[in-house]
Formats: sequence, C-alpha cells, structure tokens
Amino acid sequence: MKAIVIERFGEPTVFQTADLPVPEVLPHHILVRVAATSINPVDVKIRAGAVADIAPAFPAVLHGDVAGVITAIGDGVDNFKVGDEVYACAGGVKGTGGALADYMLVDANLVAHKPQSLTMVEAAALPLVSITAWEGLIDRAQVQSGQKVLVYGGTGGVGHIGVQLAKWAGATVYALVSSDEKAAIARKLGADVAINYRQTPVEEFVAEYTDGQGFDVVFDTVGDDNLQNAFKAAKLNGTVISLVSLSQQDLTLLHAKGLTLHLVYMLLPMLFGVNRSRHGEILSKIARLVDEAHVRPLLDAKSFTFTDIAAAHAHAESGAAIGKIALKAV
Repeated sequence: MKAIVIERFGEPTVFQTADLPVPEVLPHHILVRVAATSINPVDVKIRAGAVADIAPAFPAVLHGDVAGVITAIGDGVDNFKVGDEVYACAGGVKGTGGALADYMLVDANLVAHKPQSLTMVEAAALPLVSITAWEGLIDRAQVQSGQKVLVYGGTGGVGHIGVQLAKWAGATVYALVSSDEKAAIARKLGADVAINYRQTPVEEFVAEYTDGQGFDVVFDTVGDDNLQNAFKAAKLNGTVISLVSLSQQDLTLLHAKGLTLHLVYMLLPMLFGVNRSRHGEILSKIARLVDEAHVRPLLDAKSFTFTDIAAAHAHAESGAAIGKIALKAV
C-alpha cells in the first residue's frame, strides 16, 4: 500500500511517500480503507519530535483520526461487518500505525459507526477532539443543566466541540475567542456569549457575566499561563478541566477557592491498552448527537489531500486555522 511516512523528526517537509505492506488483520481488530484524516496538535508535535517518547517507530505513519470503510474483520469482532463506514482515533502513536496510508489496522474497541449525516472528511475531523471534550465535560465535570460553563478556544479543535456538548447538557455557555469573526462562529455553534479575551480581562468578564462569583466549570483547552486565568475564572468549589498542563503552576488559588482540577489525556487508552472500549462508546454517542443536529464539526476553510500533507501541517502550525484541518485520501 501507499503510505506517507517520516524517517526522522523535523519540519513538515520530512513527510515522504513509501510503499509498505498492508497490515495483517489481527484478532479483535478491523482493517479500514482510509478515506480521510485530520490534524491534531499531537500529530504536529510527534512529527516535530516534541513528544518523541510517544512516536511510532520509523518509518512512522502518523495521524490518529480516521474515517473510512471496513475491508476486513479480525476474529472476535461481532459488532462490525465488511463495508461498514466507521470513524475513530486509533493510531499514529507508539505501537500503532497511523491514518496517512491506504489502509489502517485498528482495535475494534476504538471504533464506531460514522455519523450518517457527515461526509468522510467531516467525520474524520471529530474523533480525538470529541472524545477529549466528552471526557472533560461529561465524564469528569459532569456538566449539569443551569450551570455556567466557560470554554477556552471556543472555535478551536476541542473547544468548538466543548461549546456544543456543554450546550447539549443544558449549560449556559461562554466561549473565549480572539476575534470578532471567531465570536460570530462560536455563537453559531451554540455559545450564549462569546468573549474576546484580547479586549476583556478575566476579572472584567467574571464580574460582568457571573456578578463576580465565577463560572461553575472552566474548560481550559489552551494550558500554560491560561491555567492561572482558569483558576481566577472559576467560582468557589468550582471545577477546572485542563488539556495542556505541561507546565509549573502556582496552586494557591486552587486551594484558596476549593477548586477541583481534572486533567484529560485522551491518548492513554491507545498508549497503554486500557479502557479502549470507552472511546468507541463515546464516538457512538457523538455520532447520534451529530445525526440529531446537536453537534457538528467546524472545518477550516482550506481543504487538503494526503498529497498536500506538508502544506497542511504548515497551515496547522501557522495558527491561522479556524476549527479542524481535514485531509481527503487520494
């Protein structure tokens, strides 16, 4: 099969085309003919060597998100059949193959039937970000109707799904964005209020929208210094969820306000082989929400194919993308 691989870490130009054997179908796995994938920050970090400890062995086939059609079924798989259209985040990390190839071998526990109302490209944009948002807001924070939820990066990959899930759960949703254009998009996705953080400091929007009390749940999809602002924005005994906590933090506010902090790392089931069926279950729930018009993917205006992989990664690193960057197989 044709595959796009890296033989070393580096800039987007390290991608190259290679001929690799089609993966042998293993028990409890399915073979998927890849139709599309999407870029997540972890894919960029792996390519660049920033997280070399979780990278696949060279020649490495990257990208975890996939949408495609099942072409073969392994022993022990009884909930899928050949010809099914599926989607998953199921590889591109240590010990697995990725989606930048004609075929991808995936653990059936990580897979769900694709939302019927989406194209393959649209579906491929959802898995990692949807699982992450669900684990943070639904599984960990257990967002309830009537709560005030603040979502950082309201038009980003995880953030735009977070806005929609929190709204579906019955919360009043406040999306932090960096421009008027993104504010309009966030409101279309369901945010009750879009706040331009470049114009309004955290103290001001906490005072304006919560009477100075703070938000019930703060969903930090950005990390680093923003985590301190998340602590400031949360109410007493509130909940903060962070996806990017690879930094030293002062926990004084966490203690002083009695906050609960949840850290979400959705790659753990793939990296350690634990609780993989939970990801398949979440994706099945997401597919239903999509087909019921509660959730939809936000795709960046620029479209790419697998042959444009270097340009797609460069665009991802530029910071100019809004929503997810998806790529169609050729």
